[in-house]
Amino acid sequence: MNTASIEFDPELIRRFDRSGPRYTSYPTADRFAGAFGEAIYRTWAARRNLGGVQRPLALYVHLPFCRDICYYCACNKIVTRNAGKAAQYLDYLYREIEMQAALLGDDPRVAQMHWGGGTPTYYDAGQMSLLFQRLAGQFEFSPGGEYSIEIDPRTVDAQVMRSLREIGFNRVSFGVQDFDPQVQVAIHRLQGEGQTRAAIDGARDAGFDSVNVDLIYGLPRQTLASLENTLHRITEIRPNRIALYNYAHMPSLIKSQRRILENDIPSADVKLKLLELAIQQLASAGYVHIGMDHFALPDDALAIAQRQGRLNRNFQGYSTSVDADLVGLGVSAIGAIGPTYSQNHRELDKYYECIDRGALPIMRGIELGADDLVRRAVIQALMCHFAVSKEAIEASYLVPFDRYFASELGKLQEFEKQGMLDLEKGWISITPRGRFMIRSICMVFDRYLQDDGTGGRYSRVI
Repeated sequence: MNTASIEFDPELIRRFDRSGPRYTSYPTADRFAGAFGEAIYRTWAARRNLGGVQRPLALYVHLPFCRDICYYCACNKIVTRNAGKAAQYLDYLYREIEMQAALLGDDPRVAQMHWGGGTPTYYDAGQMSLLFQRLAGQFEFSPGGEYSIEIDPRTVDAQVMRSLREIGFNRVSFGVQDFDPQVQVAIHRLQGEGQTRAAIDGARDAGFDSVNVDLIYGLPRQTLASLENTLHRITEIRPNRIALYNYAHMPSLIKSQRRILENDIPSADVKLKLLELAIQQLASAGYVHIGMDHFALPDDALAIAQRQGRLNRNFQGYSTSVDADLVGLGVSAIGAIGPTYSQNHRELDKYYECIDRGALPIMRGIELGADDLVRRAVIQALMCHFAVSKEAIEASYLVPFDRYFASELGKLQEFEKQGMLDLEKGWISITPRGRFMIRSICMVFDRYLQDDGTGGRYSRVI
């Protein structure tokens, strides 16, 4: 499959653009329920290796603290300059790590770990080193594993980057968003280009295997000229991966976005032109479209995994890891053990209260039924590989594909008429014309959306 081949049709996108999930999981996190608690989680954790199936672990560690607020940000973060408050959080996190490790101690092999936030580099190198050591003392880290961390370039220098590499991280993701000063003022994130370049140079000098940069299109005061300039500078720096996110303006849900002036936000037509410009520039610079908002150089592990059919999608986006059990650590963190998803409490006081009681701080979750599992497999295949083999689904889940999904196949015919996919005898294949609308196509297989029609709770696809 030539994933670099994309056809961008603005009219087609306008027609099929809608609100919908990003499918970092299926069912999506808004379907998790409070009836799922610690007891159910412990039951499935005890079963994870029954039958001799050896599934590795992945860890997600949520470090929610930031020194300043970025108006656009939808992450679960805590803005404070109180270092004591952040240090207290680590004490509770250590206790949660011990509880989870005791529960999973029969097979503690870790193949992947990611630290997100917030701003993980809110903490100094010594604190981060101690946290990594605590994790390594409880879990068994694979020498060939992927260990990544999100970084605000304003919080690090070359020495910090060397320290992070020495600690054990081998992949790094830098938040950039946009280099234009007017855009940075509008989103309350003043970040000089020199700071970003110095941080990336520091990562490369320190020997990180892969450098990712996060950008956003559709930000307030962003123009075609300003985004073109940002993309030109970024592709000159040549990170291994680029994530180009769509700014979702939802001030009714995200309080900080209320500080962004509506009149500063690009119109829908301009936003489409911004996306088209970005796609053209990234393709010209040699980046391969992985899926949705992810691009990578052809020799990056993400692009190689897709070519080899190993690409996966989880709560951190696209991933090269095999399907692992995910342990979420920290406030609001999400985990996935066996056929379950779970999420920790989102508020610090509730998170702390559970740990003080010696309980895992699980707020909600879901056990997947047979229908959930087969639909998840279809959506995962489409999101990662732009194709699904009917025979593979039938063999793995013992369902007659065409009969089981008769209604969905009927709905896909409209996409086929527009040249966005091919409904072949044994396959559903997304064409280059349909790849940027993959979320809309996957929504056809989402039983929860069909049942309650709640697409409005999500951001727009484009």
